[in-house]
Amino acid sequence: MPTDTVGLWLRFFRWGPYALLAVAAAIATATAPLLGGGPGPALTGPLVAVAVLLQLLWGLHTRRTAARRGAGTPGDRVRLPAAAPGATGYFLLRTALAFVLTWCNPFFAIYACLGYFDAMHLLPRRLGHAGLLVTAVTMAGSQSGGLPPGSPVQWVAFGGLFGLNACLVVVFAHLSEKEDEKAAERIATIDALALANGRLEQALAENAALQAQLLLQAREAGIADERRRLAAEIHDTLAQGLTGIVTQLQAAQATSGPEAAEVHLRRAADLARHSLGEARRSVQNLSPAALEHDTLPDALRKTVADWSERTGVRTRFTVTGTELPLHEEVAATLLRIAQEALSNAARHSGAARAGVTLSYMDDEITLDVRDDGRGFDPDAGPGRTGPGGRCGGGFGLDGMRARALRLAGSVTVEAAPGEGTAISARVPLALP
Repeated sequence: MPTDTVGLWLRFFRWGPYALLAVAAAIATATAPLLGGGPGPALTGPLVAVAVLLQLLWGLHTRRTAARRGAGTPGDRVRLPAAAPGATGYFLLRTALAFVLTWCNPFFAIYACLGYFDAMHLLPRRLGHAGLLVTAVTMAGSQSGGLPPGSPVQWVAFGGLFGLNACLVVVFAHLSEKEDEKAAERIATIDALALANGRLEQALAENAALQAQLLLQAREAGIADERRRLAAEIHDTLAQGLTGIVTQLQAAQATSGPEAAEVHLRRAADLARHSLGEARRSVQNLSPAALEHDTLPDALRKTVADWSERTGVRTRFTVTGTELPLHEEVAATLLRIAQEALSNAARHSGAARAGVTLSYMDDEITLDVRDDGRGFDPDAGPGRTGPGGRCGGGFGLDGMRARALRLAGSVTVEAAPGEGTAISARVPLALP
């Protein structure tokens, strides 16, 4: 029931009895000479005083009870008159007074009609309809000309009017019960919605906390991934370049002729410049310099030729399948894996021959790097090396696997001590 309607009913239950009693008393006083003599006028004054006193005592009692129990919620059914003990006694006494007053003067039915409004609130559910029927008796007596009926015609009129009032009472009581049921359903719906809103707010708070946690985890994962990328780039550029520089400087020191030493020094300077450029590009997350103007097959061909010239290892580069333009990340990944594999072969294998094969397939592209060197034990853990000093679980192999895994690819290693090494990288064929 809306809050403003609740307020109106509460005011009616508090002040309505006084107003109706005053109106009935005024009309009864004005019409008393027309209704003749009898004991009615003499009893009316004392009975009205008793009715006013009853109403005062009941109002005080209900306010004290409400104060002790606390104010009800605005959505509750209007039950304040029944909130105090003794509501049934109050209704019966007031109805009896209204009946006697109506017996004295029919116009006091104006006061007696209060029973239609609060019988269902003041009386227990099983007595509510009985209270309405008692009020209907009083109203029918007033409407038929007064109580008791003085002639057969008045008795017939009284019976018909009572039947009419009783039917109206039943109909309106039924409608009132239906309205109360709907109000109860609305209250239950509101409570359910409030509970659902509370759960939704809790779920939203949990989702917000989960989102914040996921953002933190994503940030940490991004930082870790960037660290791994920089570590791999440093390993594949600076470390390899410095290794080549050291090799060329050692070769220059071991050479007796100035011309041969100058060749090694020139190679060391070229490697230093190349490594510096690669380091700058790695920091900027750019593609390798070898792919700036060349496709992957051309870049691999030049890389293999330069490596073969520096190391003196006979190396053959082969391309199979139909060459297709590749996504720059795929090309950069395969180039870095090839560079790392060749660097490992130069440092550890002692190979006399090597081969690099780039194969274009239907849905993937593969890179195979093979050598006939010492080989190693792939099952050796970090820090454990094979006969050629090659680490079976070092950063180089882990870096190659990490690069391929970022593209949903894989790196496999086939090696055995004294039988050479074969590294195969497979990644999906992603076109630009």
